[in-house]
Amino acid sequence: MPTAAALDALNRSIGTDVRLWPFDINLSRAWSVALWGAGVITLDESKKIEKGLAAVAEKLAGGATPVPSDEDVHTMIDRMLHEEVGDVASKLHTGRSRNDQVATATRLWSMDACAKLDSSARMLQQVMLDHAEALQDVLMPAYTHLQRAQPVSAAHWMLSHFWPLERDRGRIASASRAAGVLPLGSGAIAGCAFPVSRVLLQGSLGFSALSQNSIDAVGDRDFVAELLFAVAMMATHLSRLSEDLIIYGSSEFGFVQFGDAFTTGSSMMPQKRNPDALELARGSGARAIGDLSTLLSTLKGLPSGYNKDLQDDKRVLFDAVDTALLVLPAVAGALQETRFNVTRMRAALSSNMMATDLADYLVEKGATFREAHGAIGALIRESERDGCDLDGLPLASFKAAHSLFGDDALDWLEPARSVARRDVPGGTSASAVRAQLRSAHEALWPVGEAARGNELVLRAI
Repeated sequence: MPTAAALDALNRSIGTDVRLWPFDINLSRAWSVALWGAGVITLDESKKIEKGLAAVAEKLAGGATPVPSDEDVHTMIDRMLHEEVGDVASKLHTGRSRNDQVATATRLWSMDACAKLDSSARMLQQVMLDHAEALQDVLMPAYTHLQRAQPVSAAHWMLSHFWPLERDRGRIASASRAAGVLPLGSGAIAGCAFPVSRVLLQGSLGFSALSQNSIDAVGDRDFVAELLFAVAMMATHLSRLSEDLIIYGSSEFGFVQFGDAFTTGSSMMPQKRNPDALELARGSGARAIGDLSTLLSTLKGLPSGYNKDLQDDKRVLFDAVDTALLVLPAVAGALQETRFNVTRMRAALSSNMMATDLADYLVEKGATFREAHGAIGALIRESERDGCDLDGLPLASFKAAHSLFGDDALDWLEPARSVARRDVPGGTSASAVRAQLRSAHEALWPVGEAARGNELVLRAI
């Protein structure tokens, strides 16, 4: 009895997983060679299958589309291979299941996605680094609770968004390593009954390790969750960068001026330049978090082994990665054309922001920090009553607040002095920022691609 049309419609995943075809073709080529090596098929049969797969790949690259009977990408390729080479195509599925087949193709796709994500993140980091180099001598307020806190180098602020992306790249690399475990040869759940060389499959497909348990191998989607988490964290960091820039680009702040290529005008107000790229980046963070939550909610309820629920893992995986690969270059472009208003940034500094420096002054003179904190608090309250900043108070007020204040007290209200004093690794002094810039450059130095395996090219020729 045929399955119900409603089930066929629900079960059909070809609209989503068709993009796995290059990876399914590659693993099928490797499997054909492995079957020959195991004595399951002849050399001529293996060569014929490999030639047929190459023809199928050419057709798919040329735009071949599914037919109604194609349930998923694997059945589509199987149908097309039969059209190319006839009945010998039926031997290709010997010893393997769609369970280990799709797990392998998804892992290959994920490793490829990680390389693309890393490249896009590096491009954005380079834009940040270029801005930071130019902003080393520019001072601006740093904020806590969105209140002016202390003066910092503008380069220091810019680099505060560089390092989260560097951590994201580390997580992406870790996700790639997690994906680099070969499940092919696990069969449906109990392993392959034929003596295929999984070690040669591992090397030919570029995996770094073999799965240790066939039950776990076909049901494991931890690598998808790890990649989704890395993307969700990156989207969160991009959202925070975007929020900073959106705020700094407002008329009230005026620290930055957006360019034309990554903004849009208002349909009604001709003076508007809306930071649409940054706002869309900010919004995409929620979508990435939703994709991660969807997968984790699915996995938590599954028994061991393969379950059809896992068919939806690719929907969230593809969505999250696709969105990230759209957002990263858009944010990089928006940031690259952003111009910084040095005058407005410097004008936003006030002497009140050196309150901590004044407390440090008293500590260096011998006061306890608690005592110093109280004295500076009294000065702040006096300035508020008088409607001025700290530098508007007479020196007599300082000496009245604490006996240790000398004639040089007002010198400590200079922002440049405050910045220069924070000369520790990770601080905002000029030398500390230069050291940070060197580290940032080193983080982007070209490195050899991390080995995933021997990358052997095995063909039955």
